[in-house]
Amino acid sequence: MIRRPVKVFGAFGALALAAVAVPAGVSFAGTENAPAAASRPATTQADSLLGGEPRVPAELNPPAGNVVHAVLKAKGVQVYGCTAGAWTLIEPAASLTGVTLRPARKVTALHYRGPSWQSDQDGSLVEGDGASAVRAPSAHPDSIPQLRITAKSTRGDGVFGEVTYIQRLDTVGGVAPAGACSGSATKAVPYRAVYRFFVAKS
Repeated sequence: MIRRPVKVFGAFGALALAAVAVPAGVSFAGTENAPAAASRPATTQADSLLGGEPRVPAELNPPAGNVVHAVLKAKGVQVYGCTAGAWTLIEPAASLTGVTLRPARKVTALHYRGPSWQSDQDGSLVEGDGASAVRAPSAHPDSIPQLRITAKSTRGDGVFGEVTYIQRLDTVGGVAPAGACSGSATKAVPYRAVYRFFVAKS
């Protein structure tokens, strides 16, 4: 993964963000007091570094009073298992890299069954209520849907300690294998996505 240092001027402080290596594909667009947009407009969120409008369906926006706290890009797999002759999602398994906004700092995390996201830096965790997730189609063909997930529980006082909502955006890949299956077969299907984590506005 290529990481580029970012030099921006805005509410978060030029020096703080310039020191953070932001992974390609992380978009700050749509955040309050976001840094200035890049000179070349992004064609998709995957092309966006700091600029361009994120393609977020209206139904995936959290209620008023919640603001973006962290933006992370995920790369991993969706693991499917055979149940009664059909492929059924078992769990995601992905690594995430991105930044928090206040303060601006690089963060990394793991995404796994729950759905849960856990910082591998401070141990904080957020578990989402997957059963009540709001869905919207991906802009990319043959890809898992975009989501808005409500936080069900949190742990710790780190990056995920106060998360209220999670968005899964710009999904690529990850759909269940085609056709029937048999026995106890499992398959891991590669996917990518951008996750935005919200907290209650203070």
